[in-house]
Amino acid sequence: MSAAELLEPAGAGVEIVPVTTPAEMDRFIRLPYRLHAGHAHWVPPLLLERRETLDPKKNPFFQYAEVAFFLAVRNGRDVGRISAQVDRQRLSLRPDGVGHFGLIDGEDDPAIFAALTAAAEDWLRRHGMTYVMGPFDLSINEQMGLLVDGFDTPPMLLMAHDFPYVAPRLEALGYGKEKDVYAYYYDIRDEFPKAVRRMLDRPLPPGTVLRPVDMSRFLEEIRSLTEIFNEAWFDNWGFAPLTPTDTDYLASSIRPLIEKDLVWFIEIGGEPAAFIVVLPNLNEAIADLDGKLLPFGWAKLLWRLKVRGLKTARVPLMGVKRKFAKGLSGGQFSWLLIDACRRSCLKRGVQTFELGWILEENGPMRRMLENINARIYKTYRIYGKPL
Repeated sequence: MSAAELLEPAGAGVEIVPVTTPAEMDRFIRLPYRLHAGHAHWVPPLLLERRETLDPKKNPFFQYAEVAFFLAVRNGRDVGRISAQVDRQRLSLRPDGVGHFGLIDGEDDPAIFAALTAAAEDWLRRHGMTYVMGPFDLSINEQMGLLVDGFDTPPMLLMAHDFPYVAPRLEALGYGKEKDVYAYYYDIRDEFPKAVRRMLDRPLPPGTVLRPVDMSRFLEEIRSLTEIFNEAWFDNWGFAPLTPTDTDYLASSIRPLIEKDLVWFIEIGGEPAAFIVVLPNLNEAIADLDGKLLPFGWAKLLWRLKVRGLKTARVPLMGVKRKFAKGLSGGQFSWLLIDACRRSCLKRGVQTFELGWILEENGPMRRMLENINARIYKTYRIYGKPL
């Protein structure tokens, strides 16, 4: 950063516009499409999905959170955006005064990022927050973290792809690292090592069943998944539980992508004990659609998903209930779930998985993935700052 930039007043020439109308929200959603146009590794998300995610009438996050959206405008032109969120449900579990920012993007100008973060910080202070953390788009159970390493490959489904200059701009404004989370790249065509195969071949505990999702009772199955997730991840950094309305929303959101062999459960004595979800990497199918399904996007998308097939997939969720996670059985369950997804996806022609996010301190999971030659290929950072 030059001396001139350091001396430039925060927000010089930049107007902050709170998003209050449908037209302003449309500008907020569409801004990244202009900013990233022509960048090889950015995948335009579907506009339909973005509108639904940011619609208070559709996304249950708005039922227990307060959210504000801001546009940065210079000379009548949108040049940046940011959101600010207060997750009251999370604060009821951890009353730490932490509010969140998210959906940050902008042209490479320190004044733009100074104005955007100041707007979010001021809004959070007015809502009683004493610390800001992010980016979360909009919650930790949706998209999180700013890409700080791995700009040379496109993002997979529900993962962010940021400009390399955003992190330095935040750091210049006093934001520091809170946590890194990793995305692992795994070539599923590689055979498991012998030690892993021995683990898989061990007899299962009595009453243990590995089975695929029952699509005839899909909502009930997703509720079982949610129960395991909330119990397994409760003590993890940043945990925010999935509510019943979150569960219903999750079920409706992923239902079009799910088939029987993409979600697996382990039951012990009829009790759901562990699960894994693998999602086809929709970004592989929509990269050239510019976010639009009309007039021909639907046909291209369906053909690519159902006929041509995809080569990549993402494992966004896996969990083992804590009472079953200890000892050899817990490790065996994780391997069984990964292997079940691996085998089913190989039959579909999938070649690689992304597994993430993985917290940097999650040693057991990181060692497990590295034992099968999975490697970190993207790093996302959560930043924080006192208010």
